[in-house]
Amino acid sequence: MYELAVCAEMVFLDLPMDERARRVHDAGFQVEIWDWTRHDLDALARTPAEFSSMTGYVRGSLTDEEGAAELLRTAEESVRAADQLGCPRLNLHGTGLDGRGLPLSPVTGEPTGAMWIAAHRTVTRIAELGESAGVVFTLENLNTAVDHPGVPFATAADTLALVQSVDRPGLRMNLDLYHAQIGEGNLIELVRRAHALDLIGEIQVADVPGRREPGTGEINYPAVARALNELGYEGTVAMEAWASDDPESALDRFRAAFTV
Repeated sequence: MYELAVCAEMVFLDLPMDERARRVHDAGFQVEIWDWTRHDLDALARTPAEFSSMTGYVRGSLTDEEGAAELLRTAEESVRAADQLGCPRLNLHGTGLDGRGLPLSPVTGEPTGAMWIAAHRTVTRIAELGESAGVVFTLENLNTAVDHPGVPFATAADTLALVQSVDRPGLRMNLDLYHAQIGEGNLIELVRRAHALDLIGEIQVADVPGRREPGTGEINYPAVARALNELGYEGTVAMEAWASDDPESALDRFRAAFTV
């Protein structure tokens, strides 16, 4: 059976991050965070929280030589931060994002053949780093229509293809179903395909529209949960969503949607 986690960046917003982690833990969930450089890692490490994922780089991109070097350098820093928190997964995107989620190196149109080759080379090195450090890097699909215009390799199809092309245990896909619903839809079939290829590092969820907790929008998450149960998925399902009202109710709705 899968584990449930909650992104502490998006709930209990009036509290400091270490207290958010405690609250999420006390509610019975694993904890996820984003950019570790913005947080007091010592304070987080003192909490009883079990950290399941964090951002795995600070700057950089997949497709140009300078950006790839920076991605790898800051990924090494992130591995050390993850070790401090006992965090097993570190998350990546096609390029660095600013505070609004916009790409620092936006791309117009589809990635070129040269960009695919460069990205494959970069994430292969990332996978090697993960394997040597005993962690898994996950490459997340994003939507470009609403939240992240200009991010390369953003679609679930492209992200899955890139991870499959590397096919190493140090790199898996962070299958974000919120982003996939906006970009592609057909979520259960997408989950089945990625699971059959054994390429899912974790699954993230939020509802559409609004990126709120499951049960507030158009996605039939109980059906997704049944599909995951039937597939025997044993990884993590993480709520990366803003609470539509009070955070406790949002966590309850998330748990209810994924209780099979």
